Amino acid sequence: MIKKITIFLAVLLLNKFQSQSPENSENSFMVILKSQLIAGVSGEKNETDYPTYKFTLKDLEATESIIAKELDDNGYKKPSTEEFINKINMIFKRIIAPKSESKYLQVNFEDKCSKDLKLYKNSNSIDVNPYSTYIFKNGRFISDLYSIPEIMDYTKNPELFRFEKDAENNNHIKDVKIYYWKDIADLKNIRKQNIQRIVARNMYLFNNNKTYIIWLLSHDKNFIKLLVKNFGYDDEPKFNEMIINEYVQSKDKYKIGELIFAKNCNKELEIHDRILQSLTEIYQKSSNPKDLFGLMDFCSKLLETDEYNNYSEKEKIKMVAYLANTYDLLFKKNHRNQEGWDPRWNILGAYFEDDSRSRVKWSQMKEEMQKNNYYNLPNLKEVINYAEEFDSVGAPD
Repeated sequence: MIKKITIFLAVLLLNKFQSQSPENSENSFMVILKSQLIAGVSGEKNETDYPTYKFTLKDLEATESIIAKELDDNGYKKPSTEEFINKINMIFKRIIAPKSESKYLQVNFEDKCSKDLKLYKNSNSIDVNPYSTYIFKNGRFISDLYSIPEIMDYTKNPELFRFEKDAENNNHIKDVKIYYWKDIADLKNIRKQNIQRIVARNMYLFNNNKTYIIWLLSHDKNFIKLLVKNFGYDDEPKFNEMIINEYVQSKDKYKIGELIFAKNCNKELEIHDRILQSLTEIYQKSSNPKDLFGLMDFCSKLLETDEYNNYSEKEKIKMVAYLANTYDLLFKKNHRNQEGWDPRWNILGAYFEDDSRSRVKWSQMKEEMQKNNYYNLPNLKEVINYAEEFDSVGAPD
């Protein structure tokens, strides 16, 4: 009930924002654009990057109308305020606070629990800033922070083109070389890519337009990776498959467990079971059991080392249960007639036969799983019974 009231108040507040007259008048927009043209793309002093511009919320505001028009021109359907609030909560685990009058939220991909609002461009500069995108509450879309020339062709206005040339001629900052927007040879293509990225993200996430999936996989891999890894977004099997394949092919296969399990911002265990489902589908296509070996390896790290001590003992048992529910059943069905399986052990069978390496003993593990009604996992009871048929030579005949 409280959550419904919170969302209702947030809807009212956003509607209030949208009914107000726009703050970004023509004049304030031009002030921002001209400031960016004077500052240029970047500066250099003594062969070192030199800051020429400091972004403020005014810069973010100045891009809003440009982005909104590009989205509209590309068929974006604005979700209702309530739909947008719910989607933002589902995807980024952010609640649009009803009492907050801020028009923007920062999504920090390196600290998903951060509520700060800091302005960072996702550029290749030497500055080490967290990858960020921004939630535009009024516009009901998301976008990275861009300079205006990165998303709008200012050169179509001859006055602005002349203004930039004059700025270059009048630049007398000692020992500082400024690189101007007009001199970027592929700016047109950069602009096109930026617009395509904005459109693809919003059309997919908020309009459920799946025709953009392939484009995102081809041209926006980093965003997709961070969405799946850091925010646990596991709704799209093709995204899951791309990330899973990276883990399967890596030397640290066990780290796939970090894709399946995480702590949320309340320090509670979060399980992304669609990742397990996608991993099963990958194995079924490849018929290669090695695709699944990371699950066993992760259990070893979980129960035999200190690497994942941010999880409690009960959480670890639950995590093992989820992995065994998948891995051990596939082992039982396939290890006798499919090459590539460990011929002796699966997850629970190994710990039933010898739990001396485990910080959690078999009897304790089994009791906890039973006490929790097997976490409502469909195969867990079966694979526990199967595990107790293992002996020192491995799986039962």
